[in-house]
Amino acid sequence: VPYRDPGESVLNAPKVRKGVQELDYLIAELNAALPDLPMDPTTRANKNAARVLLMKCYLNKGAFANRTAPTFAAADMTQVITLADQILSSGSYTFSPVYFDAFAPNNGAIGTENIWTQENIGGTSAANLRSRWHSTMHYNQNPSGWNGFSTLSDFYNKFEATDKRRGINYPYTTPGAPPNPGNRVNVGFLRGQQYNLTTDAPLKDRTPDNRLLSFTDEIKIIGREANLEVTGIRAYKYPIDFQYDDNGNVNNDYVYFRLADVILMKAEAILRGGTGGSNAGGYGTTAVGLVNSVRTHASRSASALAGVTLDQLIDERGRELYLESWRRQDLIRFGKFLLPWQEKPTDDPKYLLFPIPNGQLASNPNLVQNPGY
Repeated sequence: VPYRDPGESVLNAPKVRKGVQELDYLIAELNAALPDLPMDPTTRANKNAARVLLMKCYLNKGAFANRTAPTFAAADMTQVITLADQILSSGSYTFSPVYFDAFAPNNGAIGTENIWTQENIGGTSAANLRSRWHSTMHYNQNPSGWNGFSTLSDFYNKFEATDKRRGINYPYTTPGAPPNPGNRVNVGFLRGQQYNLTTDAPLKDRTPDNRLLSFTDEIKIIGREANLEVTGIRAYKYPIDFQYDDNGNVNNDYVYFRLADVILMKAEAILRGGTGGSNAGGYGTTAVGLVNSVRTHASRSASALAGVTLDQLIDERGRELYLESWRRQDLIRFGKFLLPWQEKPTDDPKYLLFPIPNGQLASNPNLVQNPGY
Protein backbone atom coordinates (compact mmCIF):
# COMPACT_ATOMS: atom_id res chain seq x y z
CA VAL A 1 0.00 0.00 0.00
CA PRO A 2 1.60 3.32 -1.04
CA TYR A 3 1.53 6.06 1.60
CA ARG A 4 3.07 9.39 2.59
CA ASP A 5 3.55 10.63 6.13
CA PRO A 6 1.45 13.66 7.14
CA GLY A 7 3.09 16.84 5.90
CA GLU A 8 5.44 15.00 3.56
CA SER A 9 6.07 16.62 0.18
CA VAL A 10 3.85 15.38 -2.63
CA LEU A 11 6.99 15.36 -4.78
CA ASN A 12 8.33 12.39 -2.83
CA ALA A 13 7.55 8.95 -4.20
CA PRO A 14 5.14 7.28 -1.76
CA LYS A 15 6.68 4.70 0.55
CA VAL A 16 5.16 1.23 0.59
CA ARG A 17 3.73 -0.90 3.39
CA LYS A 18 3.08 -4.60 2.82
CA GLY A 19 0.76 -7.18 4.33
CA VAL A 20 0.72 -7.32 8.11
CA GLN A 21 2.66 -4.05 8.38
CA GLU A 22 -0.21 -2.19 6.74
CA LEU A 23 -2.79 -4.17 8.67
CA ASP A 24 -1.15 -3.25 11.99
CA TYR A 25 -1.20 0.40 10.95
CA LEU A 26 -4.89 0.16 10.06
CA ILE A 27 -5.69 -1.51 13.40
CA ALA A 28 -3.90 1.27 15.29
CA GLU A 29 -5.73 3.97 13.32
CA LEU A 30 -9.12 2.36 13.88
CA ASN A 31 -8.53 1.97 17.61
CA ALA A 32 -7.46 5.61 17.85
CA ALA A 33 -10.53 6.83 15.95
CA LEU A 34 -13.14 4.59 17.55
CA PRO A 35 -13.75 6.61 20.76
CA ASP A 36 -14.58 9.71 18.71
CA LEU A 37 -17.02 8.00 16.34
CA PRO A 38 -20.79 8.26 16.87
CA MET A 39 -22.98 5.22 17.50
CA ASP A 40 -25.12 5.95 14.42
CA PRO A 41 -26.43 6.45 11.75
CA THR A 42 -25.64 3.40 9.66
CA THR A 43 -25.01 5.64 6.65
CA ARG A 44 -22.00 7.29 8.36
CA ALA A 45 -18.80 5.96 9.88
CA ASN A 46 -19.84 4.74 13.34
CA LYS A 47 -18.40 2.83 16.29
CA ASN A 48 -19.75 -0.56 15.32
CA ALA A 49 -18.69 -0.15 11.69
CA ALA A 50 -15.15 0.41 12.99
CA ARG A 51 -15.48 -2.70 15.15
CA VAL A 52 -16.58 -4.82 12.17
CA LEU A 53 -13.59 -3.59 10.17
CA LEU A 54 -11.31 -4.40 13.11
CA MET A 55 -12.83 -7.90 13.23
CA LYS A 56 -11.97 -8.38 9.58
CA CYS A 57 -8.42 -7.12 10.16
CA TYR A 58 -7.78 -9.59 12.99
CA LEU A 59 -9.56 -12.46 11.24
CA ASN A 60 -7.56 -12.02 8.02
CA LYS A 61 -4.20 -11.19 9.62
CA GLY A 62 -2.87 -14.70 9.15
CA ALA A 63 -3.88 -14.69 5.48
CA PHE A 64 -2.14 -11.35 4.92
CA ALA A 65 1.01 -12.80 6.50
CA ASN A 66 0.94 -15.99 4.41
CA ARG A 67 -1.76 -16.32 1.77
CA THR A 68 -0.73 -19.80 0.65
CA ALA A 69 -0.84 -21.27 4.19
CA PRO A 70 -2.61 -18.95 6.64
CA THR A 71 -2.25 -19.51 10.38
CA PHE A 72 -4.39 -17.90 13.04
CA ALA A 73 -3.13 -16.63 16.40
CA ALA A 74 -5.48 -17.37 19.29
CA ALA A 75 -5.00 -13.81 20.57
CA ASP A 76 -6.23 -12.40 17.25
CA MET A 77 -9.25 -14.70 17.28
CA THR A 78 -10.07 -13.64 20.84
CA GLN A 79 -10.00 -10.02 19.68
CA VAL A 80 -12.56 -10.94 17.01
CA ILE A 81 -14.83 -12.48 19.66
CA THR A 82 -14.48 -9.48 22.00
CA LEU A 83 -15.35 -7.03 19.22
CA ALA A 84 -18.30 -9.17 18.11
CA ASP A 85 -19.68 -9.22 21.65
CA GLN A 86 -19.43 -5.44 21.87
CA ILE A 87 -21.50 -5.15 18.69
CA LEU A 88 -24.02 -7.86 19.57
CA SER A 89 -24.57 -6.58 23.11
CA SER A 90 -25.37 -3.07 21.84
CA GLY A 91 -28.91 -4.17 20.96
CA SER A 92 -28.80 -1.94 17.89
CA TYR A 93 -29.40 -4.66 15.29
CA THR A 94 -31.93 -7.43 14.73
CA PHE A 95 -32.82 -9.72 11.85
CA SER A 96 -35.55 -8.30 9.63
CA PRO A 97 -38.65 -10.47 9.11
CA VAL A 98 -37.62 -10.85 5.45
CA TYR A 99 -34.01 -11.67 4.51
CA PHE A 100 -33.97 -9.35 1.49
CA ASP A 101 -35.21 -6.35 3.52
CA ALA A 102 -31.55 -5.57 4.21
CA PHE A 103 -31.16 -4.71 0.51
CA ALA A 104 -34.62 -3.31 -0.33
CA PRO A 105 -35.40 0.13 -1.80
CA ASN A 106 -36.38 1.30 1.69
CA ASN A 107 -33.64 -0.63 3.52
CA GLY A 108 -32.65 2.53 5.35
CA ALA A 109 -35.89 2.10 7.32
CA ILE A 110 -36.50 -1.67 7.36
CA GLY A 111 -32.96 -3.08 7.07
CA THR A 112 -32.63 -3.57 10.82
CA GLU A 113 -29.50 -5.73 10.64
CA ASN A 114 -27.42 -3.26 8.65
CA ILE A 115 -24.42 -1.79 10.48
CA TRP A 116 -22.80 0.32 7.77
CA THR A 117 -24.24 1.31 4.40
CA GLN A 118 -23.73 3.81 1.62
CA GLU A 119 -26.74 6.11 1.59
CA ASN A 120 -28.59 6.40 -1.70
CA ILE A 121 -31.49 8.79 -2.19
CA GLY A 122 -34.15 7.86 -4.72
CA GLY A 123 -34.25 10.31 -7.61
CA THR A 124 -31.14 12.13 -6.40
CA SER A 125 -28.06 9.91 -6.03
CA ALA A 126 -27.36 6.20 -6.11
CA ALA A 127 -23.85 5.40 -7.40
CA ASN A 128 -25.39 3.19 -10.12
CA LEU A 129 -26.77 0.65 -7.65
CA ARG A 130 -29.44 -0.37 -10.16
CA SER A 131 -26.67 -2.24 -11.98
CA ARG A 132 -27.11 -4.86 -9.23
CA TRP A 133 -30.23 -6.06 -11.07
CA HIS A 134 -29.65 -4.75 -14.60
CA SER A 135 -26.46 -6.82 -14.84
CA THR A 136 -28.57 -9.94 -14.33
CA MET A 137 -31.92 -9.36 -16.04
CA HIS A 138 -32.58 -10.56 -19.61
CA TYR A 139 -33.31 -8.05 -22.36
CA ASN A 140 -36.97 -9.14 -22.47
CA GLN A 141 -37.57 -8.87 -18.74
CA ASN A 142 -38.90 -5.76 -17.00
CA PRO A 143 -36.77 -4.02 -16.02
CA SER A 144 -34.55 -5.26 -18.80
CA GLY A 145 -30.81 -5.69 -18.45
CA TRP A 146 -27.58 -7.04 -19.86
CA ASN A 147 -28.41 -10.74 -19.47
CA GLY A 148 -25.00 -11.12 -17.92
CA PHE A 149 -24.12 -12.52 -14.53
CA SER A 150 -24.97 -16.08 -13.54
CA THR A 151 -24.03 -18.45 -10.76
CA LEU A 152 -22.90 -22.06 -10.80
CA SER A 153 -25.36 -24.89 -10.29
CA ASP A 154 -23.02 -26.41 -7.69
CA PHE A 155 -23.40 -23.25 -5.61
CA TYR A 156 -27.17 -23.07 -6.09
CA ASN A 157 -27.46 -26.67 -4.94
CA LYS A 158 -25.72 -25.86 -1.65
CA PHE A 159 -29.00 -24.25 -0.51
CA GLU A 160 -31.79 -26.32 1.02
CA ALA A 161 -35.05 -26.12 -0.91
CA THR A 162 -36.68 -24.32 2.04
CA ASP A 163 -33.86 -21.78 2.47
CA LYS A 164 -35.42 -18.40 1.73
CA ARG A 165 -32.01 -16.91 0.92
CA ARG A 166 -32.20 -18.86 -2.35
CA GLY A 167 -35.08 -16.66 -3.47
CA ILE A 168 -38.61 -15.56 -2.61
CA ASN A 169 -41.53 -13.64 -4.04
CA TYR A 170 -40.48 -10.37 -2.45
CA PRO A 171 -43.35 -8.49 -0.71
CA TYR A 172 -42.78 -5.04 -2.17
CA THR A 173 -44.23 -2.12 -0.20
CA THR A 174 -42.53 0.73 -2.06
CA PRO A 175 -44.28 2.98 -4.65
CA GLY A 176 -44.36 1.87 -8.26
CA ALA A 177 -43.88 -1.82 -7.55
CA PRO A 178 -46.31 -4.21 -9.26
CA PRO A 179 -47.86 -7.10 -7.37
CA ASN A 180 -45.45 -10.01 -7.31
CA PRO A 181 -47.27 -13.33 -7.01
CA GLY A 182 -45.90 -16.66 -8.12
CA ASN A 183 -44.52 -16.38 -11.61
CA ARG A 184 -43.34 -12.79 -11.79
CA VAL A 185 -39.74 -11.69 -11.43
CA ASN A 186 -38.50 -12.47 -7.92
CA VAL A 187 -35.38 -11.72 -5.88
CA GLY A 188 -32.55 -14.16 -5.27
CA PHE A 189 -31.83 -16.75 -7.97
CA LEU A 190 -33.75 -16.82 -11.26
CA ARG A 191 -34.04 -20.39 -12.59
CA GLY A 192 -36.37 -21.96 -15.13
CA GLN A 193 -39.16 -20.22 -17.04
CA GLN A 194 -39.44 -16.42 -16.66
CA TYR A 195 -42.71 -14.52 -17.01
CA ASN A 196 -44.11 -11.14 -18.00
CA LEU A 197 -44.13 -8.76 -15.07
CA THR A 198 -47.79 -7.78 -15.33
CA THR A 199 -49.55 -10.53 -17.31
CA ASP A 200 -47.66 -13.65 -16.17
CA ALA A 201 -47.34 -14.71 -19.83
CA PRO A 202 -44.23 -16.85 -20.43
CA LEU A 203 -41.37 -14.72 -21.76
CA LYS A 204 -39.32 -15.71 -24.80
CA ASP A 205 -35.69 -15.07 -25.65
CA ARG A 206 -34.39 -13.26 -28.74
CA THR A 207 -33.51 -16.26 -30.88
CA PRO A 208 -35.12 -16.31 -34.35
CA ASP A 209 -37.43 -19.18 -33.40
CA ASN A 210 -38.58 -17.41 -30.19
CA ARG A 211 -37.57 -20.05 -27.69
CA LEU A 212 -38.90 -19.80 -24.16
CA LEU A 213 -36.86 -17.72 -21.74
CA SER A 214 -36.05 -20.50 -19.30
CA PHE A 215 -32.74 -20.21 -17.43
CA THR A 216 -30.89 -23.53 -17.23
CA ASP A 217 -28.47 -24.93 -14.67
CA GLU A 218 -25.82 -25.60 -17.30
CA ILE A 219 -23.17 -22.93 -17.84
CA LYS A 220 -19.63 -22.79 -19.23
CA ILE A 221 -16.88 -20.23 -18.80
CA ILE A 222 -16.71 -20.01 -22.60
CA GLY A 223 -19.86 -21.13 -24.40
CA ARG A 224 -20.73 -21.35 -28.09
CA GLU A 225 -24.02 -23.19 -27.86
CA ALA A 226 -27.18 -22.01 -29.58
CA ASN A 227 -28.93 -21.30 -26.28
CA LEU A 228 -26.46 -18.85 -24.71
CA GLU A 229 -29.27 -16.45 -23.85
CA VAL A 230 -30.61 -18.84 -21.23
CA THR A 231 -27.60 -20.77 -19.90
CA GLY A 232 -26.92 -20.22 -16.22
CA ILE A 233 -28.92 -19.46 -13.09
CA ARG A 234 -29.22 -15.70 -12.74
CA ALA A 235 -28.67 -14.05 -9.35
CA TYR A 236 -29.48 -10.68 -7.83
CA LYS A 237 -29.92 -9.61 -4.23
CA TYR A 238 -31.20 -6.04 -4.17
CA PRO A 239 -34.99 -5.91 -4.67
CA ILE A 240 -35.77 -3.65 -7.62
CA ASP A 241 -36.64 -0.01 -6.97
CA PHE A 242 -39.45 0.27 -9.52
CA GLN A 243 -40.17 3.86 -8.51
CA TYR A 244 -36.76 5.22 -9.47
CA ASP A 245 -35.28 2.59 -11.80
CA ASP A 246 -35.89 4.67 -14.94
CA ASN A 247 -34.46 7.75 -13.20
CA GLY A 248 -31.21 5.88 -12.56
CA ASN A 249 -30.86 7.04 -8.95
CA VAL A 250 -32.51 4.30 -6.93
CA ASN A 251 -33.22 4.36 -3.20
CA ASN A 252 -31.54 1.11 -2.05
CA ASP A 253 -28.63 1.84 0.31
CA TYR A 254 -25.54 -0.23 -0.55
CA VAL A 255 -24.72 -2.65 2.28
CA TYR A 256 -21.14 -3.06 3.54
CA PHE A 257 -21.49 -4.54 7.05
CA ARG A 258 -24.43 -6.33 8.67
CA LEU A 259 -25.36 -8.43 11.68
CA ALA A 260 -25.16 -11.91 10.13
CA ASP A 261 -21.55 -11.36 9.06
CA VAL A 262 -20.60 -10.41 12.63
CA ILE A 263 -22.23 -13.57 14.01
CA LEU A 264 -20.54 -15.83 11.45
CA MET A 265 -17.14 -14.20 12.03
CA LYS A 266 -17.52 -14.81 15.77
CA ALA A 267 -18.31 -18.47 15.05
CA GLU A 268 -15.21 -18.73 12.86
CA ALA A 269 -13.00 -17.14 15.52
CA ILE A 270 -14.22 -19.73 18.04
CA LEU A 271 -13.40 -22.57 15.63
CA ARG A 272 -9.93 -21.07 15.13
CA GLY A 273 -9.11 -21.02 18.85
CA GLY A 274 -10.50 -17.76 20.19
CA THR A 275 -11.88 -17.73 23.74
CA GLY A 276 -13.72 -15.60 26.26
CA GLY A 277 -16.99 -14.90 24.50
CA SER A 278 -20.38 -14.41 26.12
CA ASN A 279 -23.95 -14.97 24.97
CA ALA A 280 -24.03 -11.38 23.71
CA GLY A 281 -27.34 -10.53 22.11
CA GLY A 282 -28.62 -14.04 22.82
CA TYR A 283 -27.08 -15.46 19.63
CA GLY A 284 -25.14 -18.24 21.37
CA THR A 285 -21.75 -19.07 22.83
CA THR A 286 -20.71 -21.97 20.57
CA ALA A 287 -19.83 -21.92 16.89
CA VAL A 288 -22.76 -24.14 15.95
CA GLY A 289 -25.16 -22.14 18.12
CA LEU A 290 -24.10 -18.91 16.45
CA VAL A 291 -24.40 -20.37 12.95
CA ASN A 292 -27.83 -21.80 13.73
CA SER A 293 -29.03 -18.44 15.06
CA VAL A 294 -28.58 -17.21 11.49
CA ARG A 295 -29.69 -20.31 9.57
CA THR A 296 -32.86 -21.04 11.49
CA HIS A 297 -34.21 -17.51 11.82
CA ALA A 298 -37.62 -17.24 10.16
CA SER A 299 -36.18 -14.94 7.51
CA ARG A 300 -33.88 -17.78 6.36
CA SER A 301 -35.72 -20.97 7.44
CA ALA A 302 -32.81 -23.37 6.91
CA SER A 303 -32.51 -26.43 9.13
CA ALA A 304 -30.33 -26.47 12.24
CA LEU A 305 -26.88 -28.06 12.04
CA ALA A 306 -25.85 -30.67 14.60
CA GLY A 307 -22.29 -29.34 14.51
CA VAL A 308 -20.16 -27.06 12.39
CA THR A 309 -16.70 -27.40 10.87
CA LEU A 310 -14.65 -24.83 8.99
CA ASP A 311 -15.70 -26.48 5.72
CA GLN A 312 -19.35 -26.10 6.68
CA LEU A 313 -18.76 -22.53 7.80
CA ILE A 314 -17.25 -21.40 4.48
CA ASP A 315 -20.33 -22.87 2.77
CA GLU A 316 -22.59 -21.00 5.19
CA ARG A 317 -20.78 -17.73 4.53
CA GLY A 318 -21.39 -18.34 0.83
CA ARG A 319 -25.11 -18.88 1.35
CA GLU A 320 -25.52 -15.90 3.65
CA LEU A 321 -23.22 -13.37 1.99
CA TYR A 322 -23.40 -14.13 -1.73
CA LEU A 323 -23.08 -11.05 -3.96
CA GLU A 324 -21.72 -8.97 -1.05
CA SER A 325 -18.07 -8.94 -2.21
CA TRP A 326 -16.58 -11.09 0.58
CA ARG A 327 -16.14 -14.39 -1.26
CA ARG A 328 -12.60 -13.96 -2.60
CA GLN A 329 -11.32 -12.84 0.81
CA ASP A 330 -13.13 -15.72 2.51
CA LEU A 331 -11.84 -18.37 0.09
CA ILE A 332 -8.24 -17.21 0.54
CA ARG A 333 -8.57 -17.22 4.34
CA PHE A 334 -10.08 -20.73 4.31
CA GLY A 335 -7.41 -22.05 1.91
CA LYS A 336 -9.94 -22.76 -0.86
CA PHE A 337 -9.20 -20.09 -3.44
CA LEU A 338 -6.68 -22.06 -5.53
CA LEU A 339 -8.63 -25.33 -5.52
CA PRO A 340 -10.59 -26.55 -8.57
CA TRP A 341 -14.37 -26.37 -8.64
CA GLN A 342 -17.12 -26.38 -11.28
CA GLU A 343 -15.74 -24.81 -14.49
CA LYS A 344 -12.50 -23.79 -12.69
CA PRO A 345 -9.14 -25.61 -12.69
CA THR A 346 -6.50 -25.47 -9.97
CA ASP A 347 -5.01 -21.96 -9.97
CA ASP A 348 -1.45 -20.66 -9.82
CA PRO A 349 -0.63 -19.17 -6.37
CA LYS A 350 0.21 -15.87 -8.07
CA TYR A 351 -3.53 -15.22 -8.30
CA LEU A 352 -3.71 -14.78 -4.54
CA LEU A 353 -2.58 -11.24 -5.34
CA PHE A 354 -3.61 -8.96 -8.19
CA PRO A 355 -0.97 -7.48 -10.51
CA ILE A 356 0.07 -3.87 -9.91
CA PRO A 357 -0.81 -1.77 -12.98
CA ASN A 358 2.16 -0.71 -15.11
CA GLY A 359 1.20 2.94 -14.76
CA GLN A 360 1.56 2.73 -10.98
CA LEU A 361 4.91 0.96 -11.24
CA ALA A 362 6.17 3.66 -13.59
CA SER A 363 5.08 6.50 -11.31
CA ASN A 364 6.42 5.08 -8.03
CA PRO A 365 9.89 3.45 -7.97
CA ASN A 366 9.19 2.07 -4.48
CA LEU A 367 6.59 -0.33 -5.86
CA VAL A 368 7.66 -3.81 -6.93
CA GLN A 369 5.46 -6.01 -9.12
CA ASN A 370 3.83 -8.93 -7.32
CA PRO A 371 5.44 -12.34 -7.99
CA GLY A 372 4.42 -14.15 -11.15
CA TYR A 373 3.36 -11.14 -13.21
